Amino acid sequence: MVARKPVAVDPSLDLAQSEDPMARMGQGFCPAFNQRVYECAPGILCEQDVAVKMRDGVTIYCDIYRPKDENKTYPAIVSWSWFGKRPGEGMSEWQIMGVPPHTVSKFAKFESPDPMYWVYQGYIVANVDVRGAGHSEGNVHMFTHQDREDGYDFVEWLAVQHYCNGNVGMAGNSGVAMHQWGIAAMQPPHLRCIAPWECTTDLYRESFYEGGVPALSFNKFISAQVTGTGGVDSQVDMAVKYPLINGYWEDKRPDFSKVTCAVYQTAGFSHFHLRGSMQAFRKAKTKLKWLRAHRDFEWPDTYQPENLEDLKRFYDRYLKDIHNGWEMTPHVRLDIMDAYDCDYQVRRPENEFPLKRTEYKRYYFDASDPKNLTMRDAPVSVESCVAYDGNTEQVEFDMTFEEDTELTGYMYLHLYVAAESYNDMDMFINIQKADENGNWLPWYTLNEPHPGAWGKCRISHRELDPKECQKVKGLMIQPVMAHKRELKVQPGEIVPVDIEIVPSARIWHKGQKLRVQIAGRYIREGWFEPLAWDTDNHGRQIIYTGGQYESFIQVPVIPPKYKAGDYVYR
Repeated sequence: MVARKPVAVDPSLDLAQSEDPMARMGQGFCPAFNQRVYECAPGILCEQDVAVKMRDGVTIYCDIYRPKDENKTYPAIVSWSWFGKRPGEGMSEWQIMGVPPHTVSKFAKFESPDPMYWVYQGYIVANVDVRGAGHSEGNVHMFTHQDREDGYDFVEWLAVQHYCNGNVGMAGNSGVAMHQWGIAAMQPPHLRCIAPWECTTDLYRESFYEGGVPALSFNKFISAQVTGTGGVDSQVDMAVKYPLINGYWEDKRPDFSKVTCAVYQTAGFSHFHLRGSMQAFRKAKTKLKWLRAHRDFEWPDTYQPENLEDLKRFYDRYLKDIHNGWEMTPHVRLDIMDAYDCDYQVRRPENEFPLKRTEYKRYYFDASDPKNLTMRDAPVSVESCVAYDGNTEQVEFDMTFEEDTELTGYMYLHLYVAAESYNDMDMFINIQKADENGNWLPWYTLNEPHPGAWGKCRISHRELDPKECQKVKGLMIQPVMAHKRELKVQPGEIVPVDIEIVPSARIWHKGQKLRVQIAGRYIREGWFEPLAWDTDNHGRQIIYTGGQYESFIQVPVIPPKYKAGDYVYR
C-alpha cells in the first residue's frame, strides 16, 4: 500500500480541538521538512531533521534533543517507530488519552519519552522517522528484518556522535515498544538496555489472527496512520494472501534468545499487548530483565511520575553506570486486581512469572441444568450440552469460591464443541468475576469496564504447536495453536479445542463467583479503539460437558505466602 503523503497543514487548523481522539494525539501528522538547530527550551538544543544513512544508502531523518552544555557527553534514548516524530507541532496542546493536558510536552513523539523530562535528567532523546516514514526515504517495513537492520545502524551511528557517551538505550510503549525487541536481538554493540513498555511480539497470533480469528479492519485502521513518501508493508493485504503462518509472519517475530542487554518490560492486563509482553519477558535470554504488570492503560502508566522515576533508576544504572541499587528491584512486580479501580495488591514482589508456587486446578463444566450452568472441582459424570446462536447469544458458566482465592498466571479452556450446521465457528472467551448475587464485577481501565482476561478460537485452527506450547513439570499451562493448516469440521461434528487465555492476576473473595463467558462474537461497549474481528459463524454453537466430554478450565491458584489462623499474607 502507499503511505499517506505529507501535506502542508492549514495553520488555522488546531488538531487539539478535533473530535477524533486519534487526531488529537497527532496520528498521521507530518510537519514540513525543516533542518535547523535551535534552543527549544532553556538549556535544550534540538537538531531537527538530521540525516542518517543506512547501510544500503537510504537516508532517514531524526530529531535530536540534547543538553546545550557541550563540555560533556551524554547517554542517548531512542524512540524508533513510524509514528511521526513531531506530532504536537502546531497544536495548542498535545493531548494523550488518559493523561492530563500539559503533562507531556509537544516535543514528545507518540508513545515515547518526553525530551522535556529526559534531557533535563542528563540524557539525549532521538526521535526517529524510520525508513519510509515522514520525510525518510524508502518504504515502511513493518517489524521486519529490514527494520531491525536499520535500527542497528542507527544505534551505532548515534553512539559515535560527539555529544554521546557511547551508551544507547531504547524506550517507548505499544507500537514504539514493538520495534525494540527485534533491534535488541541484532545485538548492536552500543545498545545497553531497552524499555519496551507493553508490546505485541507475535503479530500473527496476537494481532492479525488471534486464536485464528482475523482482525483485519482494526489493523487497516492502524496502517492508515502511516504518513510517508513511499510505500508501506501492507500487512492487511498480506494477511488476506497468507492466512496461515509462513515465512512472512515468522520474519516479524523477534528472536528473544539473542537478546542479551538489560530489559525493563511492562505488561498491562487490560490491553492487547499483554500476551506479547509476557512472552518476551519469559523467553528473553538476558538475566538482566525486570517485569512490572499492572491494570492501568499504557498511556497514563507511561507518564506516571513514580513510573518515570523508576525508569530513570533503570537508565541511570545501565546508561550512566550509576550504582543506585537497581539490581535490588524485584524481577517481577504484579498488581493483583480486585474490582473496579481497586487493586488488592500493588507491585507485589515476585521472583518469576508464572509463579513457582502456583497450584494448577481444573474446574469441570456442567451443562446439565440449562438454567444454572456451572463448574465443579471434580469431573462430571452426566453428559449434557448447551447451545447458543453464534452471532447473537452467549452462555456463562459460574462457580462460587468457598474461600478467598487468587488466580495469577495462565489459564486455558479444554472444550468439546460443535458447529450445528456449518463447517467452522469462532469462540470468544472472557474470564470474569461476579458477586454473591451473580452481578458482574469488572475491573476498570480508563474508567471503562473491562470484559476480563480473554481468549479466542476459530476451531479450524485448533491444531496445537508442541514446540510453542508451554508446560510446567509436564503439565500444559499455555496451549499455542500452530496455524499451519485449516481443519474444517462436518456440521454437528464434536471436536476438542484448547483455548489459550491471556495471563492475569486477580483475587476472588469468599462467596464471589468465577464466571466463564463464551460467545461467538466480541462483547464490549464504549471503548474508543475500533476493535473488531471478522467472524465466520452460521447457526448455533454447541458446548458438550460431562462423561466422555470432559470440558474444563485450568486455573493458576496462588496459595498465600503465609497463613496463621485467620491471618493471611499474600
